Amino acid sequence: MKFAYKATKQDGETHQDVREATDKFDLFRQLRKEGEVVISCNEIKPGVVSAFHTPTFLQGVSAHEKIIFARNLGGMIEAGLAISRALSVLEHQSKKPKLKGIFKQLNTSISQGKTFHQALEEFPSVFNSLFISMVKAGEESGNLAKSLKQVADQLEKNYLIQKKVKGAMIYPGIIISLMIVIGILLLTFVVPRLVDTFKDLNTALPASTQFIIWLSDLFKYHYLLVGITMTVIVMGFYYALQTAGGRRAFDYSILHFPVVGLIVRETNSARTTRTLSSLLSSGVDLVLAIRITSEVIQNSFYKKVLDEASLRVEKGRPISEVFMENEFLYPIFVGEMASVGEETGELSHMLAGVATFYEEEVDQKTKDMSTIVEPVLMIVVGIVVGFFAVSMISPMYSVLNTL
Repeated sequence: MKFAYKATKQDGETHQDVREATDKFDLFRQLRKEGEVVISCNEIKPGVVSAFHTPTFLQGVSAHEKIIFARNLGGMIEAGLAISRALSVLEHQSKKPKLKGIFKQLNTSISQGKTFHQALEEFPSVFNSLFISMVKAGEESGNLAKSLKQVADQLEKNYLIQKKVKGAMIYPGIIISLMIVIGILLLTFVVPRLVDTFKDLNTALPASTQFIIWLSDLFKYHYLLVGITMTVIVMGFYYALQTAGGRRAFDYSILHFPVVGLIVRETNSARTTRTLSSLLSSGVDLVLAIRITSEVIQNSFYKKVLDEASLRVEKGRPISEVFMENEFLYPIFVGEMASVGEETGELSHMLAGVATFYEEEVDQKTKDMSTIVEPVLMIVVGIVVGFFAVSMISPMYSVLNTL
């Protein structure tokens, strides 16, 4: 079998490649012998586009379950339980087969002499580089329980901020979806009956009426063509996002979209500073922490900035310098606070404060957006309904005026 994988070399360099192996575990063993750490891995099947990042809904373990796992495991270890005993307790408590299998395999790996972070590396699609690195730092410092709680806090912060942003999009998404469904039903069942009436009136139809009749005929007589076209567009959009150019174009559009762009920038600023703060407070080296943060951040523009930051820091330059040079992505407050943190030796503490500030900003802006979106949607609905009503009624008024 062939696998597309992303891995980190001993010098910290991240690379992507394709390799043959009997299964995923064989691939992990091969790369571990070469001193590499697998970040993500997917089997390449004929006719299937491979992606380095497995979608969350296909992983089988939700972000909330990972939070509970890290927090409970950290609590049990802090209470004095051995890690193998704690994993056994979690295995018996879990009702989800996927989680039971993971806990059992983790326990087996530890009983074979592996460290906990090495056991976690066997599940790259479930535990990302951030999770593994913080656990590794906790093991090396002898404070695994604290590191696990920090992991749980970090995952929870990311989970909550994503939930708030998605929650703000649910209401407009539902309204727009309903508008589309109702519009299709009107075009398919109501408009054809009115068309028969217009034919009996034998009058010239306005351009808006002719447009709606054309749409109605399209949905009524060419529904297969419409369905296929929409499917192709959706699939084309999805696969375009899997390419570097397509993803970059989408990220650019999101960053420059009114209102939403500001929320996206503040969300990424919060995630960057929160992740860096958590990794640094766990004892992870700054260069490695930046590289891990680059893996956690999804936006390609932020990834590029963080990759540049890791190169600059390796050469002895301050990370605040990169933040300040990219004010469009990172507000000037981020660079200034990072600079103060570097000067005082409290970079982790300062970044945590910045993260908290922008998390609160995103929370407030998502609430404000929900308040603004409702009247805007009402106006849009009113315009659409008004256009439809005028287009359908105006021919009848034209006939009455000629009488």
